[in-house]
Amino acid sequence: MRLLVLGGTHFLGRHVVDAALDRGHEVATFTRGVSGDPPTGARALHGDRDDPGALEAALDGWAPELVVDTSCQSRAAARNAAAVLGGVRGYAFVSSLNAYATWPPGPIGPEDGEPTWQTDDEEYGPVKAHAERVLAAAVPGRFLTARAGLITGPYDPLHRLGWWLERIARGGRVVVPAEGLDQPIALVDARDLAGWLVDAAARGDTGAVNATGPVGTTTLGGLLALCREVTGGDAEWVPVPEADLLAAGVEPWQHLPLWLPAETARTAWDVDTTRARQLGLPSRPLGETVTDTWAWLRSAPRPPVPTGRPAPGLPADLEAALLAGPGAPR
Repeated sequence: MRLLVLGGTHFLGRHVVDAALDRGHEVATFTRGVSGDPPTGARALHGDRDDPGALEAALDGWAPELVVDTSCQSRAAARNAAAVLGGVRGYAFVSSLNAYATWPPGPIGPEDGEPTWQTDDEEYGPVKAHAERVLAAAVPGRFLTARAGLITGPYDPLHRLGWWLERIARGGRVVVPAEGLDQPIALVDARDLAGWLVDAAARGDTGAVNATGPVGTTTLGGLLALCREVTGGDAEWVPVPEADLLAAGVEPWQHLPLWLPAETARTAWDVDTTRARQLGLPSRPLGETVTDTWAWLRSAPRPPVPTGRPAPGLPADLEAALLAGPGAPR
């Protein structure tokens, strides 16, 4: 079938294109044309999603039957897609757990029992929730929204897992959150999510799905140990209490990627994925995700962190101060 990927050159979108081509679909991507080409075999269409006329002009009579939307970041983008793509047979939209008004900290139960944002705020969660409503109304009975959690794997420009891999590979003493090592983590490999999105659109699956890994996939400590094993590094953990990390100015999730303070972590990772499992969202072994991400990092230039997002990781001066101990000058 003719499948349009809104996005298609970065991370998840790139994996969606690969999955669609592997399944024999005729694939086109719609991007601004500034982030490189899609995988070989896909037709590249260009335009700005926020421009009301851009998508229809780019399609130029090419009528998609299926859509996988990985790039909606504004209310205008949702509105413009809805105006042009209402006749497709299946539309799979990549939303976020941030569409829930109660997450974080959660927990998040079955999808139909959790409230989503209803405000007009121009923030990530409210915008995703608004896009869900606009697109669902345009494609009634043919729309699936995947409320994604932590997505990892090759081509990830956000560099959260990648930062840990590179830091651990350098070896030596590595700051880790003392209480956070036992924090549960659930993630989904971008390749698993991508293939599932393509299949869900083709099947005509509908409704909301918490599209992340099963609760308790691993712990932060387990993930870091796997990073050490995969990289072959000799890193030595230096557990620093949460109170000391926060007092020193360490920003959770940003300076130590994937780490959340205990009070938030207690519920933020507790997301019901029963429906995702029922609809066939796979969860490959974590070792495969970590190994393949490390192989990609060593074989290709890492893409820049998206505009407007700070690069993750612990600044060198802050790391040095923490490693020196609580009595050292800050």
